[in-house]
Amino acid sequence: MNKLKLFTFSLLAACSIASYAGGILTNTNQNIRFNRMFAREGTIGIDGIYSNPAGVAFLSNGFHLSLNNQSAFQTRTIWSGMELKGLEGTPFHRPFTLNGGDERGIKKFKGEASVPFLPSIQAALNYDKWGFQAGFAITGGGGKCTFNRGLGSFERAVSLLPLVLSQYGLGSDQPSYSVDSYLMGRQYVFGLQFGATYKINPDLAVYGGFRFNYITNKYEGNIRNITANIGGQNENVYNYLGQRSEDLSKAILLLNQAAQSATDDAVRQQYEQQIQQLTMTQRQLLGAQTLVADKYLDCTQTGWSITPVIGIDYRWNKWNFGARFEFTTHCNIENDTKIDDTGMFADGVNTPGDLPGLFTVGAQYEILPNLRASVGYHYFLDKHTHMAGGKQKLLKHNTQEYLAGIEYDITDAIQVSAGFQKTNYGLGNGAFLSDMSFVTSSYSVGFGAGIKVAKNATVNIAYFWTNYDNFKKSYDQTFEMGGKTIEASCTDEFTRTNKVFGVGLDIDF
Repeated sequence: MNKLKLFTFSLLAACSIASYAGGILTNTNQNIRFNRMFAREGTIGIDGIYSNPAGVAFLSNGFHLSLNNQSAFQTRTIWSGMELKGLEGTPFHRPFTLNGGDERGIKKFKGEASVPFLPSIQAALNYDKWGFQAGFAITGGGGKCTFNRGLGSFERAVSLLPLVLSQYGLGSDQPSYSVDSYLMGRQYVFGLQFGATYKINPDLAVYGGFRFNYITNKYEGNIRNITANIGGQNENVYNYLGQRSEDLSKAILLLNQAAQSATDDAVRQQYEQQIQQLTMTQRQLLGAQTLVADKYLDCTQTGWSITPVIGIDYRWNKWNFGARFEFTTHCNIENDTKIDDTGMFADGVNTPGDLPGLFTVGAQYEILPNLRASVGYHYFLDKHTHMAGGKQKLLKHNTQEYLAGIEYDITDAIQVSAGFQKTNYGLGNGAFLSDMSFVTSSYSVGFGAGIKVAKNATVNIAYFWTNYDNFKKSYDQTFEMGGKTIEASCTDEFTRTNKVFGVGLDIDF
């Protein structure tokens, strides 16, 4: 036991909910009109304050207002596995099988999130050639995601405990372990946008503005009550090591008394050598006990930035074309840490958390007076941001999205629409991903209706869902235990679900 060295734990919480597809930190669903059609980059409407701001110049003179709320429901699922090389045929080959994993050594970790209230407001005031706009939305994140059983990255080190104990004669014929683990991540990026449009001529308009971003993240987590089967009994490892340390304290006290009473120098020297050995063992036990102690994290992060935005819109016969560019926004996020037993979220430390730049372009064509079709394209500059640890360098390419939608006026008062979006992330070999923060490529389908409830008021309703790819990542990980190196082959398979329902009200004054 005197050579026992355990392990350190990592608790890095970065599991924010993204309520819709987009760049790594971007929500593109900021109006219900978008949710029911998607391809809004080349359309003219009050929702264009986000998707096509220059096109808002072609709304009628006067004041235009849009009030929206969305409810989003999401899950995140990771199937994590680990195999220890050289231990084939032993109970330790696939450690997760010792605590709920299947026969392949794969264990499921699931996070759930719901956002019942995700509001946005857009307002525009047009005067002939000039127009002025303001908008508020949650432009990134949007809620809380909770993993009530922790994550595989938390548990991998803990799963090695039965092997470590067996190497020092403290194992069992039926090795097992358990751990209480919890992780909650909450992220909001509040965006307040202002800008102005100018109609150069009856068919061409431009836009210039900015968005003020306020970022707030909250991370809570713990790893508690680590237990293992020791000598046939399920023991709390922290308490067990503490008891062994107390036993050694008593033995050292008795040896000190014997050494003081000894009259023979050789006998006294033997006692002192035993005291020295037991003292060293006790120090190692106390060190190991510290490593398996309950650990907690409670950290809030905040930051702010300003994003310049420019746009252009052009009308030609039955066509309308729109484009906009949002500049990459550099931002530092500061820790406000109440508890950090991980040593990874020091209070007052700033980390980079840039918001990616975005270029969009789209077009709408009027097939019939009551039927319109639209397409759009998004290009996010994710690789040009600064992320914690330089993670952006692990991306293969920038995020791209392809959108299409169709809109049909059943009557002057009822309008229906549907849309499709494909999101491709540049994940490469998956090194960018971890179970603590991941995205996968996806496609989304949405539909909805606009119902005119008054001469100047329209209610929009929409529903969409997102189908995410399964992305499997394989990698090797090394653990140092008791002076030995253990090589492990690890896998993580990621996927998500996302469903959103929204209602909005557009009013023209």
